[in-house]
Amino acid sequence: MTSLPLLGLTACTRQLGSEQAQAVINRYVESAAHFADCVPLMIPARPDLVDAESVAARLDGLLLTGSPSNVEPARYGVSDPGSGPFDAGRDTMSLALIEAMRARGLPVFGICRGFQELNVACGGTLGRNLAEPLRPLPHHARGDVSLDAMFDHVHDVDLNPRGVLARALGETRLRVNSVHFQGVDRLGDGLVVEAAAPDGVIEAFSSLPGDPPLLAVQWHPEWRTHADRVSRTFFALLGRALRGKALMLSEGESVDQAQL
Repeated sequence: MTSLPLLGLTACTRQLGSEQAQAVINRYVESAAHFADCVPLMIPARPDLVDAESVAARLDGLLLTGSPSNVEPARYGVSDPGSGPFDAGRDTMSLALIEAMRARGLPVFGICRGFQELNVACGGTLGRNLAEPLRPLPHHARGDVSLDAMFDHVHDVDLNPRGVLARALGETRLRVNSVHFQGVDRLGDGLVVEAAAPDGVIEAFSSLPGDPPLLAVQWHPEWRTHADRVSRTFFALLGRALRGKALMLSEGESVDQAQL
């Protein structure tokens, strides 16, 4: 029996009563396990206890998860402290893991905060206040809505017709959920835009051909993945990458999970 690939999932530091805990929301674990056909392994945001190099040596790939916390501005060279919440342990752990995984040529995928972490790791910067209600296109719902309503906040994105997502989906425009306050300002080195919102905000990127596999989206494909083909395709591409297959599909090739 062939063993399934091992996928690292970055955890966050969360407050649990009077104590702190390491946590990954179940939907990331479930979507990765079901639609990338892998074994998910939570990596604590504790760089004081966990060595990124030792972890990377045991993984087949890494998924940088979303989080309520923001990347600290100092990580991308901005002196203004900005607004939290912050998770310094998550920042340090994620950036070290990205470096260790890419040095080994292993795939790294990102969602929301993970998308932002990858941009920072590649030398890019982040823009803030993307949810301002006076923006032509606010990127987050009002703060007083339910979780379901928050993820019902959607907008279109246009895909790079030569990109990984356009080839895998056979489409050049998608409608995606939008649940973020920050996003890409300056795109990191060696990254290729995969999707952009109507206001120009970058919503997905990938690595250059020949570089270690990388794909990140600002939206949340782990939200009700089973009901959304675009979301299932994101995780199917992750499953391909975990098995050493190219992200860019050849003409006529399918990304169906059954072919992982």
